[in-house]
Amino acid sequence: MSPLLEAEQAVLGAVLLEPGQLQQLGWLAPEHFHRPVHRALFAARRELHADRHPASAAESAVPMSWVTDAVEEAGQHVRGLTASYAHGLISACPRPGHAPVYGRMVLEGAIHRSVTAHAIRLHQAARADALQGEVEGALRGADVLRDVLNDLARRWGTEPRPVAPGSPPARSPAAPPPGWSNVDEEEQILLGVLAERPRSMDEVVGWLRPSDFADPARGEVYRCLGALHHRGEPIDRITLLWEAQRRGLLASGTLSPGQIAAICDGVGPGSAEWLGEQVMRSSVTRTAATSARSVRALAEDEALAPGRLINHALHALGPLDEVRSRWQAANGRPAPTPPAPSPNEPPPAQVHAALARSAPRPCSPPSSSPGSAPSPAAAVRPPSRGHG
Repeated sequence: MSPLLEAEQAVLGAVLLEPGQLQQLGWLAPEHFHRPVHRALFAARRELHADRHPASAAESAVPMSWVTDAVEEAGQHVRGLTASYAHGLISACPRPGHAPVYGRMVLEGAIHRSVTAHAIRLHQAARADALQGEVEGALRGADVLRDVLNDLARRWGTEPRPVAPGSPPARSPAAPPPGWSNVDEEEQILLGVLAERPRSMDEVVGWLRPSDFADPARGEVYRCLGALHHRGEPIDRITLLWEAQRRGLLASGTLSPGQIAAICDGVGPGSAEWLGEQVMRSSVTRTAATSARSVRALAEDEALAPGRLINHALHALGPLDEVRSRWQAANGRPAPTPPAPSPNEPPPAQVHAALARSAPRPCSPPSSSPGSAPSPAAAVRPPSRGHG
């Protein structure tokens, strides 16, 4: 049995033994439980407690109706629930006074599951947008994931802020979906237009970056074009080949003279701005998918504490924010204003309990240990926007 499942059972057993423990678990919601039967039981006990069930005022022995009524109420939402299962939860609770700590474990598991689920949705939205040539679904998915992270941070009692992990999360490389390869032709034509009509660089140089190209080799060609444009030097096949050689791209095998010749000699009609927007659109969806995979890998690391998970996940969304701002600049849209903090955030007392820092009750031994404070965030250097 997993520690998370044992924690869920211990919480339910604690409120069966001592209904007053529900007063210390106001920050814990039924949806935080993984098993449907546990959600139904916790919701039933909260409802009975709110309706002033006689067990709520019991000072000594808890009436048997507290168990039977909870089973009856929960049985309306799940099947197969019996009173014997509820009594088994009582034996699963070592100490009812530790209910806030058990609840914190349940909340920790819920945070990991919620972040995983929304990261999967973001990745699915990015793939769908890539196939349809859109970006709005991926951007909405990123907004939802960010809102979820901020809300979870407030519930956990920490300040949401991007913090880079000590080491990148391990994950298996994923092949890009078929839709992302459709941008290859646009990238090739765009580079040819820029090499043939160097003045077109002014249309894209303000927001298009080498990292936006799906093919790293074509991104390096664009970097060479940008360097020549920045220095005010002429651009043609020879100067572009010379710039590539000066940067060691020919010696390393990143580029070949044949690739540069194919770009410069295969140019056709096209608008640099329109082609650049197609490259940017693909960059948005690719970056969204990459961020989603990083967030999911973080969320699936059970050893990662919720505060660190939230802050590392926010950091993983940083590259998408940077690409998004340039995409909006390319389309003449202002960058979105960061949302104001929600006025419905949990009160400090609930956060205090969530961190298991509440004072022990008189009927319980003072054995609960204080939670650890979140570590200060490290400064994150913004990515460079230059071509050099």
